[in-house]
Amino acid sequence: MTNDTKKAFTGYEVFIIFILAITQFTIVLDFMVLSPLGAILLKELDITTQQFGWVVSAYAFSAGSSGLLAAGFADRFDRKKLLMFFYTGFIIGTFLCGIAPSYHLLLAARIVTGIFGGVIGSVSFAIITDLFEFKVRGRVMGFVQMAFASSQVLGLPIGLYLASLWGWHAPFLMIVGLAVLILLAIMVKMRPVDGHLALKSERSAFGHLFKTVADSRYLQVFIATTLLSTGGYMLMPFGTAYAVGNLGLTIGQLPLIYLVTGICSMAAGPLIGKLADRVGAFKVFAAGSLLTIVMVLVYTNLGITPLWWVIVLNAVLFIGVTSRIISISALTTAVPDPADRGAFMGINSSVAQMSGGIAAAVAGMIVVKEDNGYLEHYPLLGMVVTAAMMVTIWQFYRVNRSLRERRRISEGEVEITK
Repeated sequence: MTNDTKKAFTGYEVFIIFILAITQFTIVLDFMVLSPLGAILLKELDITTQQFGWVVSAYAFSAGSSGLLAAGFADRFDRKKLLMFFYTGFIIGTFLCGIAPSYHLLLAARIVTGIFGGVIGSVSFAIITDLFEFKVRGRVMGFVQMAFASSQVLGLPIGLYLASLWGWHAPFLMIVGLAVLILLAIMVKMRPVDGHLALKSERSAFGHLFKTVADSRYLQVFIATTLLSTGGYMLMPFGTAYAVGNLGLTIGQLPLIYLVTGICSMAAGPLIGKLADRVGAFKVFAAGSLLTIVMVLVYTNLGITPLWWVIVLNAVLFIGVTSRIISISALTTAVPDPADRGAFMGINSSVAQMSGGIAAAVAGMIVVKEDNGYLEHYPLLGMVVTAAMMVTIWQFYRVNRSLRERRRISEGEVEITK
């Protein structure tokens, strides 16, 4: 464990950061690949935007439900074993997506994938919280959350290329192949993460769950998280359909957009993490949110737009989104007590997934695809997302203020937030 934010991580810490990052890469890619495949699925499966919204929501709802049910048990097992169990289920679910022949079977496969995949992020964050001090978690999150950007740089262009060659099933099968290799690396190289088991609890699993949900400190975060995922789940599932139908781009131009914006996000990720450790996670979150708000309002009101301008706008937009994800991930790790970390992360992840599922379903009902591919009411989504982001800034300001007050009254406690 590093005590100085400028010290290098140990070899094993580097492995943990890498394996959690690449695990997140597959989870994020599994979700994000639906966005560029959206235009293809709408046509090949002959489905409406509302039905496509339910494909996205099915994953989110099942992920949120399973995460909530698993939260009470999250602090009772070795976190390595939990990671292996749920990652295996995720692989099976993604494989089912890769062989689904119809809309309804794809919908069922997304539910299976969500049941297992939705828990992995919370387990990973609990591992990070157990193994790394708060003063370096911004750096750690900066690298781990590069999965979001790297899925654009590597995964989405490759996935789209495979889809153009062998159909929309191919990207899911690609994810399965990579995930199997990652699972083997976890089994062989990762050490048990069971230090939290020494903190005995007399409560039952469900008692632990209810106690965590009812804690006023935690409840404040859960309320803030409810709105945090709204933007991604509302705008991203229809991103490619909007780019093609409204902005006048072709499907063949999309990989270049994802490539450039992903590279920019990857380059910004570690720098954002260091900045969050230095000036404070909330300040970075607020700045990233304001940048994202401006770009969302601009982007959702575009007409026919040149490719180069779409690339620039997307790059700036995703730097703002990356700033929000990294900084708030670091901030929320400071909230739970050691004995509650697994449950807290599980519930927080579930809240994000389920609220995101509702957002995707609502978005599918708001936007309407015309016969020529044009999406109606997309600017309305931009305004809804903007309102949610503004409220989220206020909510996380309250969380940050609460952390500062805790630090002041705890004698000898290390500084946990700035």
